[in-house]
Amino acid sequence: MTTPASHSLRQLLASGDNARALREAALALGKNPKDPEASFVAAIVCIEAGKIAEALAHITIAVTAQPDNVEYLAQQARILITARREAEAMVAARAASAASSSDPFVLDTIGCVFVRLGNHDEALPLFQRAVAAAPDVSDYRFNLASTLGFFGKVQNAAEQYEAIIAQEPAHGRAHLGLAGLKRKATPALVNQIETALQSGPDSLDAVRLHYAAAAALEDMGRDAEAFAHLAKGNANHRTRLNYDIAQDEALFEAVRHTFAHSLPMVSDSTLIDAPLFVVGLPRTGTTLVDRILSSHPQVTSAGELQAMPLAVKQLAKSPSRLVLDEETIDGLSGLSAQTLGELYLARARQNSGAKGSRFVDKFPLNFLYIGWIIEALPNANIVCLRRGAMDSVWSNYKHLFATGSPYYRWSYDLMDTARYVLMFQRIMGFWRQRFPGRIHEVSYEQLVADQEVQSRRMLAHCGLAWDPACLEFHRNEAAVATPSAQQVRQPINTKAVGRWRAHEASLAEVKAFFTANGIPLD
Repeated sequence: MTTPASHSLRQLLASGDNARALREAALALGKNPKDPEASFVAAIVCIEAGKIAEALAHITIAVTAQPDNVEYLAQQARILITARREAEAMVAARAASAASSSDPFVLDTIGCVFVRLGNHDEALPLFQRAVAAAPDVSDYRFNLASTLGFFGKVQNAAEQYEAIIAQEPAHGRAHLGLAGLKRKATPALVNQIETALQSGPDSLDAVRLHYAAAAALEDMGRDAEAFAHLAKGNANHRTRLNYDIAQDEALFEAVRHTFAHSLPMVSDSTLIDAPLFVVGLPRTGTTLVDRILSSHPQVTSAGELQAMPLAVKQLAKSPSRLVLDEETIDGLSGLSAQTLGELYLARARQNSGAKGSRFVDKFPLNFLYIGWIIEALPNANIVCLRRGAMDSVWSNYKHLFATGSPYYRWSYDLMDTARYVLMFQRIMGFWRQRFPGRIHEVSYEQLVADQEVQSRRMLAHCGLAWDPACLEFHRNEAAVATPSAQQVRQPINTKAVGRWRAHEASLAEVKAFFTANGIPLD
């Protein structure tokens, strides 16, 4: 039952006066430490402030007092997923889902937790119900559109994005989502985006609109205009980031130095688990290989897990906010490789796609973790994608990654991207020499030119018998939560090979850089 006091707390929360809401909640808890509404409000304020431990403590009190309260359960799931406690988040999310709320905010919250857990099948109906209950809320509709796109429901997703744009013409995420569906672009679409840009959107929406315009213009063959939009979008976004590529250069060197001589961890792992790691630069075919491998009847896809980076961070116990840095690398020396493997598997198994004995983990930047993967999981199979250097630069430069992600800040400047590609090639050369025979390298260009031969070689490396289903990867109906969601639902083709050449003049400095460093362009 909502009391006048709790109603007042909710009003404060809704007004955005979080400081006062927290003070009033603290007063209420002083009178009754088990007050569920005061605990709930305190939890919401704390999680918004990034105080995860305090938020968890408060929401636990609320759920304990009212274990059937779907709103409390939904927020408990959200806080738990923020705390990287995925298994508990899943329990809370499923309990909330089973409670059958009609509140669209609650439904959307639960759906977002399922998305974070890779459970898109469970998220989709929740987003559908949220939109049906509150069709004017763009965030709900956007989440529905994105998830429909993951399942290849292009027309349904497009309708949702278009409904958002009709309501909010400068909604950058909707325009970018629509561009990601890879439908045929039209001059009318470009005009719509450029009109939205002239309306004075906020800085982040402007970045998204530039990317959306570039995608449409490139599809129409208007390459110079496409590049101009990308240059503006990237430059604008780059100014928002505090990034210096020297930080990544030092990180790569620290990894290389750590494995240059003896192995840094205690080589005590007897784990028999054999996950398949698909690594490489993003936008170079990792999703394609994931779909080919997971089309095999003995293999499932867990998507882009961050289980290994988080397991490394957890074991190293380094206090820094960075997932991987020199302090974390040093902190692993002399520790148990078996323990690292166990931590990885415990995290991975929380994803519905990683329940079986053979699953694909396709987090591209696991290429930095190859040494630890081999130490912790002696039976792991590693497949690394290689793509022409110029296409690698172009495909990353023209893609806007999650704007809050710390992983891809190098991709918003052409020369930063070129230097990162060079660093990747060099560290893969190091791993190849350090662990001969453990990494199967796949050329993207050779894969799209001769899929069967390359697929057979990949399967053999992974200890899997040939299965013709791997040639029919585009018929796989499982959700794909990556930018390549639509491409991998089409038969394999060579359309993306050599795309950089349409922008050769604009990429002259990158081309000269690779030539000077002895790196083949294609």
